[in-house]
Amino acid sequence: MSLFKKKFKRLFNVLIALVIGYSVIYGLAAVSKSSKGPLGGFLENMGDMVQNIEHDAILGKREKNREDKLSWFKDQRKNKHSLLKTKYILFGASDDSKGESYENIINLEDSLALTFPIIHIYKAWGENPEYKFPKNEVNAIVRIGSVPMITWEPWLGKFSKENFPKIKDPEIRNNHGLKSVANGDYDLFIKEWAAEAKKVGYPIYLRMGHEMNDPYRYPWGPQNNDPSEFVAAFRHVHDVFDSVGASNVIWIWSPHLTYGKFKEYYPGSDYVDVVATGALNYGTSTSWSDWWTFEQIFGNYYEQLAAFYKPIMIAEFGSLKPGGDRAKWFGDTFDNFYNKYPFVNSIVFFHYSSDGSTTYKNVSWYIKNDNEVTTEIKKQLKKWAPSIKQPGME
Repeated sequence: MSLFKKKFKRLFNVLIALVIGYSVIYGLAAVSKSSKGPLGGFLENMGDMVQNIEHDAILGKREKNREDKLSWFKDQRKNKHSLLKTKYILFGASDDSKGESYENIINLEDSLALTFPIIHIYKAWGENPEYKFPKNEVNAIVRIGSVPMITWEPWLGKFSKENFPKIKDPEIRNNHGLKSVANGDYDLFIKEWAAEAKKVGYPIYLRMGHEMNDPYRYPWGPQNNDPSEFVAAFRHVHDVFDSVGASNVIWIWSPHLTYGKFKEYYPGSDYVDVVATGALNYGTSTSWSDWWTFEQIFGNYYEQLAAFYKPIMIAEFGSLKPGGDRAKWFGDTFDNFYNKYPFVNSIVFFHYSSDGSTTYKNVSWYIKNDNEVTTEIKKQLKKWAPSIKQPGME
């Protein structure tokens, strides 16, 4: 018997065994749901394994189909300068997806009849393993045909003085903490990230220290640091990446629109590739927000951002339900979009199902099952001129 036939027979026998086990589970479950015992536990585990095999096979097929849909993007995603000069408006998303699977992202794509060239994840600074460069996540994004985007948050509390002897004591570490970054006190960590980013071999969007002008949200804000200290820290981190040859990184500078002082916080044209900002409508879900249109949230500041003459990214894009017509909000946003905002060349949906980062209770930005919203978005995107519409948009 040939080696191929032996392997095929072995695989066939395993599949038969799994199917039998799967059938037995349901038979036993019909007899008794209250008592499993050792055999019941074993068969239940076998059933889970069968379901996982089925799930992985289906997901793998969907990921392959997704890669095919992004065939037009295959060459562009390899070149940093092609991404910056793209003639299309590239879409992306961040979601509750974890680890090596981006199934939730794919579900959102299906609901919008879109395939996202950009997939966005968030990572914090820190010394422990969970803060290291996210190789598995980045490799998974590259594998399914997209460009990784990382929002890199310089929380300084998760470092030890044993391994970073120049850093301040924890209780005063955030006080002018960005000056410490600029002085090289965290270079061991930064260099490790830079070296791993270089190994990816594909461009990576890196959004470092976002919303640095917001005095209420993050410890790297103006309540602890001067604008000049942020600028120095941003430039230093950029220089460290350059020193190890991580030239594949696309540097994103991302202020909060409401708090202004853009020029004071701008690291300079040589250090910024993309200007980004969030555009999230919280509606009446919080005491400090109201139902604001995209034009009120973003449009009123567009000219100030465009004055830097860089590609503009909407890095966090979405609307909650309370307070207004969410479908109309998205429809009005995408209507005549390019003529109003020609410097914008990427839009990244913020699509978390349970977000408690700025509200007293968790809120959902999910739109994938909101048929009115997804229908309106598709309707408006169909009207876009072919010259800016990314290929594959139905």
